[in-house]
Amino acid sequence: MQAKETHEPHRCGWASTDAMIHYHDTEWGVPARDDRHLFEMLVLEGAQAGLSWSTILNKREGYRELFKGFDIDKVAAFSENDVARLMGDARIVRNRAKIESAILNAQAVKRIQAEHGSFAAFVWSFVGDTPIDTPRESYQQAPASTAESDALSRALKQYGCKFVGTTICYAFMQATGMVNDHEAGCLSRSTTKAAPRTARRKPVKPAHETN
Repeated sequence: MQAKETHEPHRCGWASTDAMIHYHDTEWGVPARDDRHLFEMLVLEGAQAGLSWSTILNKREGYRELFKGFDIDKVAAFSENDVARLMGDARIVRNRAKIESAILNAQAVKRIQAEHGSFAAFVWSFVGDTPIDTPRESYQQAPASTAESDALSRALKQYGCKFVGTTICYAFMQATGMVNDHEAGCLSRSTTKAAPRTARRKPVKPAHETN
């Protein structure tokens, strides 16, 4: 009689270095509703454009220090002198457009908070306030974008955000637990506490958007 095949718990295939493993095991896919953390991930995902996530993780502490712990009010008040200062510091990605986008995004997040109460309430409305859970055999089967990330991207752009294309928005959704894309057999799948979505709410609209 043939033995029944079993699948041992494993990590998602992309978690291959110590830094990536730690990030995978403790943060990726865990639902996040703290505005400061959500802003941090929005900045970091934008900074990753054209680069590897491992590069960004290796510079994360530099970002945290230079961007004042991702304090939204403080970053929103950065001046041209701050941009020049950041451009001269190798602890972050020295790309002027990405640095300036972080400041613009902080200003946009403040407008979102004023209109919707919190940045978390705004972004989570695009998944009906419940994580989308779609177990897959391989992380490589995950899409680059979805209808939800398309909608989030459009809404963020309406507030003036930069580096928030739909692919970046989907990576942001994965990182902050709006989407649970851990592989079906991943040992971290249960720790994300991302229950399958049973109801769908319409995403909130910017107050200045007309019907």
